[in-house]
Amino acid sequence: MDPDLEPPPPWPALHRAEHSAALLRLADWVSGAAADLLALAVPVDCVCCGAEDRTLCAPCGSRIRQLTREPFRAESGAPALMDVDGTIMLPVVAAGVYRDELAQGLLSFKRRGQHQLGRNLGRALAVAVRAAARGSSGFLLVPVPTGTAAYVNRGFSPVHLLLKEAARQLPGLDVADVLGKKSRVRLEGPKALGGQKGLAGQKGLGRGARSQRVRGSMQVTSRARTKVVGRACIIVDDVLTTGATIGEAARALHLAGAQVRGAVVLAATRPPAAADPGTPAAGPHGRSHDLEKNKPGKDE
Repeated sequence: MDPDLEPPPPWPALHRAEHSAALLRLADWVSGAAADLLALAVPVDCVCCGAEDRTLCAPCGSRIRQLTREPFRAESGAPALMDVDGTIMLPVVAAGVYRDELAQGLLSFKRRGQHQLGRNLGRALAVAVRAAARGSSGFLLVPVPTGTAAYVNRGFSPVHLLLKEAARQLPGLDVADVLGKKSRVRLEGPKALGGQKGLAGQKGLGRGARSQRVRGSMQVTSRARTKVVGRACIIVDDVLTTGATIGEAARALHLAGAQVRGAVVLAATRPPAAADPGTPAAGPHGRSHDLEKNKPGKDE
């Protein structure tokens, strides 16, 4: 191979170890063969680079594993989760930064829900959950609920599908789908967020508008209160932006008697200001933040 024509990648590829169980190896082989047959019948392209035959090609899948191999503490980039004096109100562990192949893969998954993307992203989420719950057990993983309009448009809840995939690799941790959305009153005239009638979406809203929109929007369903009373919980979401959604989920769980230990997200929109590859991710139990302040960035 000519290095001038085919330069090596900037990072060595990370390959997933072979399963020790023969049944799991057979399942991987069958899923790969099925994907090859499906590519012949219904041509697809990689959602990240456009390569043919796979929804997510091997190099892009490897790149997502690289971007999520070192989970980090991300709450300092979420103003809704930090007090005015810098005190951490709720620690958050992120699998990676919302950029490059991770951002493109997550966005495509939320729009279309491809199965192959769910497997790769779910594995990344599992790595972050392990980092957050390191040395502890008996946690309940509580997914953030999807709004009714978003669920109707997509036909599925991205967070629930990702957590379902991640839970397969997390023995000893239970998933408790106990949070629900409250019915909201439609706003009319100038009081409507964004200056438009009806309820606006989160995208494009600033920090204050996001907090105002989600405040009081969640509750623990009456039938599920007994599941969370006195239990240690970790909230799970897909993307961390201002932290308003996770903060609201924590408020609802606290009111139901749960002990919220922290949160885990697949991606955070603000990377650490100084990332040290040798620094391990901190779990959600510490009181101090061991990473520098995140770089300021534009809200998405």
